[in-house]
Amino acid sequence: MRISGRPAALLASTAALAALCGCTVQPTDSDGKARAPGQVPAQGRAQGQAQGRVPGQAQERTPGNGRARPTRTEQPPSAAPAARVLYARGDSGAGVRELQARLRQLDWLFDGPTGSYDDLTERAVRGFQGRRGLPQTGRTDTVTWERLVQMTHTPGTWELYLMGGQPAGAPDPRCMTGRVLCIDKTTRTLRWMVDGRTLSTTAVRFGAQYTPTREGVFHIYWKARDWVSTLYHSPMPYAMFFSGGEAVHYSYDFAARGYAGASHGCVNVRDEAAIQQLFAQVRVGDKVVVHW
Repeated sequence: MRISGRPAALLASTAALAALCGCTVQPTDSDGKARAPGQVPAQGRAQGQAQGRVPGQAQERTPGNGRARPTRTEQPPSAAPAARVLYARGDSGAGVRELQARLRQLDWLFDGPTGSYDDLTERAVRGFQGRRGLPQTGRTDTVTWERLVQMTHTPGTWELYLMGGQPAGAPDPRCMTGRVLCIDKTTRTLRWMVDGRTLSTTAVRFGAQYTPTREGVFHIYWKARDWVSTLYHSPMPYAMFFSGGEAVHYSYDFAARGYAGASHGCVNVRDEAAIQQLFAQVRVGDKVVVHW
C-alpha cells in the first residue's frame, strides 16, 4: 500500500529518530505483533559490558540508584595461624628467667626466678592467660608474651637473680693462693678456693647502706655451728667469724626474701646445703677476701 502526504513524512521521521537512538525496528508477525529477537544485538552486548554486566552473571538491584550490580559469593575467612610457643614446662634458660621476673612484677609468681619452667611457672602463666581472656594453656606463646611485656618493665639484674643463681665474676688476684673464701660484692657470690682452684660457688648477700660489710683481707678466727646474735638476737647458723661480729653464715631471711632484704654487715648464704658443706671444710685461720 502506498502512503503519501503527511503520514508518510511522519513515518520517515520516526524511523530516522529510531536509527539515531540506536534502536532497531522490530519485525512483526502476520498478525501485526512484534516478534522477539533471536539474539541480543552486538551493540547492546557492548553497552552491557561497559556498564559492568557480564552475560550469564546474576544481577541485583542497589537500593537508591536502581542500578544492577553483580552478586558476589562470600569466601569463608581463613583461620588465623596458631601463636608460636616460646617457652613451656621443662624449658630453662635466660628467657624463662625473664618470664618469671615479669610474672613476679604482677604478683602471679612468688618464687624464683629460677630459670626453670616448672609447675609453679606453668600455673602462673595459666592464671595470667585466664585473666586476660587468652587460651589457658600454661604455655607461653607469642601472644601471651607480648601482652606480658606490655604490662611490665624490663627486669633489672637483681630482679632476674632475686633468689641467687647469678654467675660469679673473675676471682680477685689475692684469692689465687692458699685456702680462701673469695667474696665478690659486684656479682654477690662467694667462691671457696684452694690454691687457685674453685671448689664451690654460692650466692651471698651483704649489709645494708648503714651497716655495710667490710672489705679487705681477713682470716676466720672462730666458728659456731649454732649461734644467735647478741646484738640483734637473730639466729646465725654455721657462723664463720672473720672481722669483729661479721661472719659468713646461713640466713633464713635471705632464703625467704632473697635480695629484697639485707644483713647487718654479715655475709649471708641462702643455700643451707651449701653452707653446711662449706662449714665442714673451712678451718680457723683460712683467708677471707671481700672485694668489689
